[in-house]
Amino acid sequence: MAAALLAAGIVPGAADAATTQPAAATAACRLTVGSVTPGGDHRFRTVAATAPITVQSQSLYSGIYPDGQVRLSGSTASDPDVEPFREAVSGWVVMGSTMYNSGYRVEQNGEPTPGPHTTPVGGGWGGISAFETSRYYPPFLDSVKGVTSQYALRADGVLSRWVTKYATTGGATWTNKQSAPGFSAVKAMALISQTATYDTFLATTKGGALYTIRIPRTSPLKPVVKLVRSSSWQGFESLVIEKCGVNGTMLLGIDKDSKSGYLYAVGHANGTATVIKSLGKVPTTFEDPVYFRRAIRPGDAPMLFGE
Repeated sequence: MAAALLAAGIVPGAADAATTQPAAATAACRLTVGSVTPGGDHRFRTVAATAPITVQSQSLYSGIYPDGQVRLSGSTASDPDVEPFREAVSGWVVMGSTMYNSGYRVEQNGEPTPGPHTTPVGGGWGGISAFETSRYYPPFLDSVKGVTSQYALRADGVLSRWVTKYATTGGATWTNKQSAPGFSAVKAMALISQTATYDTFLATTKGGALYTIRIPRTSPLKPVVKLVRSSSWQGFESLVIEKCGVNGTMLLGIDKDSKSGYLYAVGHANGTATVIKSLGKVPTTFEDPVYFRRAIRPGDAPMLFGE
């Protein structure tokens, strides 16, 4: 991957280094991993960094999508303040070569409201291998506007970003597309930081390395890449991340071949000096084809700050 990054003019990290200091994780640190089942249902499981690891809750919302159609999903936002409903769930998914805005409400009995649950955004997504949404909302929401950024990784290694603009009359448009090449070695990636000036992803490569990819909000798009670990991360096809403490991160790595998930406590990312502690195997089976992070409504939960 380093050769490709250098060819693209992206700043690489330093050589790998060992670390022995453990990262801290408490029982209060939890993440909710969402998935789309082969039958098109939404499944949500909350995993806690207890000793041993526990799965504290599970829910299944049936019939959200057509069977076997969803290829990719960005993180979903859950809004619990939608009386008389239990919650509203929203996000974006890719089915075939089309991007869709996805949304539905959940009745108090746990059943989703009747469909349809998707609205087409646009085509041309057949070559996209990874997708994520960053919703940055700073404090004092009444006086400072947030920003929603959409990120897509094409199979040939081109990373793109759009900014979503919302109209007062409803609806949204994706604007100001920016792109950068050089990421063809990426196997899985997950958002680890959301700030006013940059977003950062944690990414694994097909060769087993672990990197951070910081993406400043400036134009043109100029990602900054740092090596975190040089080997042993190639087994994970999906990564799911949640904030843990002030600067830390909980990381769930999902191995689809063995249908297993492994939990890690990650200190504030700092290249090869980043502290990573393995917490063990999650006691459940991960057998769905698509995984993503479930987040609380923007503004109600702290932004990710893992790098």
